[in-house]
Amino acid sequence: MRVEAPSEPQALQARLLRREGLSHGFFTRNGGISAGVYASLNGGVGSKDASEAVKENRRRMARLLGVAPERLLVPYQVHSPDALIVTGPFSARPHCDGLATATPGLALGVTGADCGMILFADETARVIGAAHAGWKGALTGVLESTLSAMEQLGASRAATVAALGPAIGQKSYEVGPEFFERFVAVSDGYAAFFDPSARETRFMFDLAGFIGFRLRAAGIGAFEDLARDTYAEPEHFYSYRRSVHRDEPDYGRQISAIALA
Repeated sequence: MRVEAPSEPQALQARLLRREGLSHGFFTRNGGISAGVYASLNGGVGSKDASEAVKENRRRMARLLGVAPERLLVPYQVHSPDALIVTGPFSARPHCDGLATATPGLALGVTGADCGMILFADETARVIGAAHAGWKGALTGVLESTLSAMEQLGASRAATVAALGPAIGQKSYEVGPEFFERFVAVSDGYAAFFDPSARETRFMFDLAGFIGFRLRAAGIGAFEDLARDTYAEPEHFYSYRRSVHRDEPDYGRQISAIALA
């Protein structure tokens, strides 16, 4: 029996972000119009997918979030520690990996296909944020930069909650010794986020655990990890690493986004 693909975007939600006056979604790969390796809700303008398909997929996501398509803002991500305050639609996509706003009707989004996608909210101050944190961004400070941008708009770290969406899980994330050395050069304590691999001299890295640690150390009020592994769930998520291991020509990107009503 043929199973029809869902016609509406499929999104996960975080308990901490189910608040009055907020809308959010950690979108899966399901509910769009893209085909092939991009099937079906590819939100990545940097992919080689048909631009009209990506545009329609993003339009569907914006509708679910309750904003106009041009008000779903996703930066040009460069694995940086940089975060930007935004007050309206982009004239050109800024090169950064974190966004913050206090402007109602804007949805802040980030893309990912293994990297961490983190959504933030201070419900009392009415300030939201979004950050893209792969290992490099998490290590160099994009989470803290996003919180600092939110503070400039009146947020309090103690009142801010954050949720991590689907990301590559530790059991799927094998790294080499040079990767491990980069982390312990910053802090010996970061060794706690590495388990030995079955292969000698290699390690399994806990990206989600590291992100949670950095956010708690930064003083946020609460953190939630959806604990979904992009690599291990091909029916639900795109994964860069899985696409490499399968020798696929390209890969799609999930979008995670949050908006003030």
